[in-house]
Amino acid sequence: MMKIEIWSDVVCPWCYVGKRHLEQALSTFHHADDVEVEWKSYELDPSAPPVRPGTYMERLSSKYGISTGEARARMSRIVSVGADAGIDFRFDHARPGNTFDAHRLLHLAGSVGLQDELKERLFTATFTDGQTIGDRETLVKLAVDVGIAEADARRVLENDEYSDDVRSDEAVAAELGVQGVPFFVFDRRYAVSGAQPPAMLLEVLDRAWREAHPTGFETIATGDACEGDACEL
Repeated sequence: MMKIEIWSDVVCPWCYVGKRHLEQALSTFHHADDVEVEWKSYELDPSAPPVRPGTYMERLSSKYGISTGEARARMSRIVSVGADAGIDFRFDHARPGNTFDAHRLLHLAGSVGLQDELKERLFTATFTDGQTIGDRETLVKLAVDVGIAEADARRVLENDEYSDDVRSDEAVAAELGVQGVPFFVFDRRYAVSGAQPPAMLLEVLDRAWREAHPTGFETIATGDACEGDACEL
């Protein structure tokens, strides 16, 4: 088995692209059935309110101190990259907010084998459907959409269940030196930062697999040799 740990946030568009790129890489990886993907918690802004005021373009312009024209150009770039990956980014009505509760639900989803499904649903809700990802009622509905029992989702959100797991993920990220997401770790051997192309992720998959599953000696050089009971001279 190979384990891929991915630190990401559900309000990070490049994390969504990175998810798609990994899926594309795995679709051509010969050992994909032996790969386990685990989503790790990472909050881009732990102090964010449940719903941020203003438009996505306004927030981008303010955060990076750029004009609305430049902000629009940056958004157009990610929209184009997303479209190539099969993602319908709708920044015109995206309503991101605090993601701590979403990460707690992802840990719940992981305990019942539905983590990847919930991760996908959260991304779609944020970037395509324009849902309020920091609202607990919204989160309950999204959890139910992927097969999580409503009672379980409400129980988690009504107390501090999985809070320590979220903080633990973030502490490990700090130890690993993670400064941006997505951040992929393959078998704790290799790390890849950012939404790299599928071809690069496939190269890392192949390399990590070969090192974890050596097939024998590596042939350094070949030359004249005998085969069978006669030699060609």
